[in-house]
Amino acid sequence: MTSADASPTLVVTRMLLALAVVFVLLATVGWTTIRHRPEPGPSRASALTAWARDRVGHHPLPDPAAAPARSVAAFFARLGPVDGRRLAERHPLVVGNLNGAPVALRYRANRLTLAAALDAERDRLDDNRLSADGRHEARRRADRFASLMRPGRQVLAFDPTGKGRAAEVLGDLERARRVSVIVPGVDTTLLTFQKTHGRYAAPAGMAQALFAAERRASPGARVAVIAWADYTAPAGVGVDAMTGRLAANGAVRLVEMTSALPGDARVALFCHSYGSVLCGLAAPELPARVTDLAVAGSPGMRVERAAELATSARVWAMRDADDWIEDVPHMEVGGVGHGADPVDPEFGARLLSASGAAGHSGYFEPGTESLGNFAAIGVGSYRDLICARADSACHHGISGAEAA
Repeated sequence: MTSADASPTLVVTRMLLALAVVFVLLATVGWTTIRHRPEPGPSRASALTAWARDRVGHHPLPDPAAAPARSVAAFFARLGPVDGRRLAERHPLVVGNLNGAPVALRYRANRLTLAAALDAERDRLDDNRLSADGRHEARRRADRFASLMRPGRQVLAFDPTGKGRAAEVLGDLERARRVSVIVPGVDTTLLTFQKTHGRYAAPAGMAQALFAAERRASPGARVAVIAWADYTAPAGVGVDAMTGRLAANGAVRLVEMTSALPGDARVALFCHSYGSVLCGLAAPELPARVTDLAVAGSPGMRVERAAELATSARVWAMRDADDWIEDVPHMEVGGVGHGADPVDPEFGARLLSASGAAGHSGYFEPGTESLGNFAAIGVGSYRDLICARADSACHHGISGAEAA
């Protein structure tokens, strides 16, 4: 039933319930919204200003906010590798986050930005005016930047501004035939991009687990996995997490990134928690190369039916029996809430088993059916999927072990 055909009494009841949830959350966690304070190191605003003033052969550089990825790619192709590296050295923060720029050049540029950000945090540690909390955060940021700079890490996007954003690639993105993109949920920042404890609940650990599972599932497949934390996520379960504002902004970035991927690889999205809200909003604009959209522990995708996502991608959903997200009201009233439950059979998604996930943050834990299902989707081995129910309904309409 939709709000249009519901009775007035039911509409009022649902609105009051949603508002009650808001007030309960506010009473327990407070008005949790994104408020960034200035950080030392590279500044995106100043980097964009310098980029806009620069010229190559008296010609302006591509507008990062407006130039299509194909135009950016054509610009760098004309520029050539030597001049491309020089441009990246002058403007690493821009080139490292520029969709359409050569992937290897973005990796190189982001290492330069990481080095500058690391130097800035180390300088902070020597500042006697810094509070104990400030010094602790500076040390954590320095450790994170140093880790991202380790040999072999491929950083596709990096912006240290505020709480920061990042994306990392596992595998050979340029030669991959299948690309998996992990879209995480709340409390995703540079400091939580990877974790020592709860490793597989953080984007980097999720990607590592999925990449390993895909290689086990199909050893000869040319796969790549992207840990995509290149959006501003809500901080905690507060107002931002209950509305779609940040998801809408992130959806634009996700569409731009998937549209700019090199080659013609098929792409699967794996969207966890609030990340599924983002994926739902992005769905209508996703390129045709996105063949699968899987959500886990979803509070909703801001639609009432999977068909309303207006995407040609197959839509998959799973939820562990112990996931607390089940108790969140799956509705949307006045912009609060995210709509129907994707694991409700009436929603129309293909339902997958999440056995072994053990709660809201365990979907990428090695050995779980949830991770095994993600890997099967990632490599296109749909016959190996384990449905949420014994009738194998999730396989309906997909023929063969390697479906088109």
